[in-house]
Amino acid sequence: MIGAFTNVAVVIAGAAAVLAIVLGLLGRKPSDLTLAGAALVEVLLLAQLVIAIAAPFAGNRPTGNPVEFWAYLISALVIPPAAIFWALTERTRWSVVVVGIACFAVAVMFVRMQIIWTVQGA
Repeated sequence: MIGAFTNVAVVIAGAAAVLAIVLGLLGRKPSDLTLAGAALVEVLLLAQLVIAIAAPFAGNRPTGNPVEFWAYLISALVIPPAAIFWALTERTRWSVVVVGIACFAVAVMFVRMQIIWTVQGA
């Protein structure tokens, strides 16, 4: 279940990252579309949190280090709101690029969390 969810989340986070970076480099200020993309990434992270809490009860435990998994997840949960807050307070094109970079970082974290959960041995 985590693998299929993570694949979708990586695609969405990657698309949000590309959109925000391209619009930021084109000189656009934060728009509803770029901020909604980052907000969607945050919703996916919250869904990942619920899945990570529920999965062990179904017998699906992480194969890697659980502390590392939770550290990635908690760190990833903080990044999009911080980027959105900064984009809303600064209102510059570079703040949109930062939102894109934050979404890209979260996409990489999604992949790393999947590796820890499914592939990496403890």
